[in-house]
Amino acid sequence: MDHDFCNTDGARRLKQRIEEYWRERGYQVDVKLVEAGFVAAMRSARTDVRSDMVNGLPTKRGGSANDRSGPNPNRRGLMEVA
Repeated sequence: MDHDFCNTDGARRLKQRIEEYWRERGYQVDVKLVEAGFVAAMRSARTDVRSDMVNGLPTKRGGSANDRSGPNPNRRGLMEVA
């Protein structure tokens, strides 16, 4: 099943898609896979996808950690006044 993101293969594909999406937009996202083991409610094993994003948005730009140039996704709707 191609759309099952809870198994190991699906979680790995989702991780790659998330990282590629934000990399193309100039952001660095740290995505990790966590084996959750067997879950009785699902009647199967599960792999969780965890990231350092906040509310679905990246927290750091790609490149240098000190690079503060460019738009900040955490400041949506705010304007800087010179």
